Amino acid sequence: MAIDKVREYFSELGLEDRILEFSQSSETVTLAAQAVGTEPNNIVKTMSFMVDGKPILICLAGEARIANSKFKATFHTKATMLPHDEVGKLIGHEVGGVCPFAVNEGVEVYLDKSLEGLDTVYPAAGSGNSAVRLSVPELERYASPRGWVDVCKDPE
Repeated sequence: MAIDKVREYFSELGLEDRILEFSQSSETVTLAAQAVGTEPNNIVKTMSFMVDGKPILICLAGEARIANSKFKATFHTKATMLPHDEVGKLIGHEVGGVCPFAVNEGVEVYLDKSLEGLDTVYPAAGSGNSAVRLSVPELERYASPRGWVDVCKDPE
């Protein structure tokens, strides 16, 4: 299971105690926020796209939405999400548990600027009923992103 890969990854860092597992689903931002007991924006959505024939992940704040024009300006292609049935095979985590840790080789990770200014964030931990508690600097360190991007709509 993918959560076992994530647990092993954080265990090697001495941070396995940061992984939270819930008796209920945390597969959506709303469910994850309820399970964790935080605001929806503090949940990290990790979205999977296909860019230049390769899968990428973009981590964004829970209430943020992709702006197609910004995505295209950044990646020089239309924002095309991976089909549900291909996510597990291409990324290494199934929909509902996709996170930027312990992913398949060659999957590039990006962090969106919507995460800036948040203190504690909760990305999934490889399953549909888990999360990992991190600061944004820790997320940046442990997700090993290729970089920061600005691909979300501006807050209203």
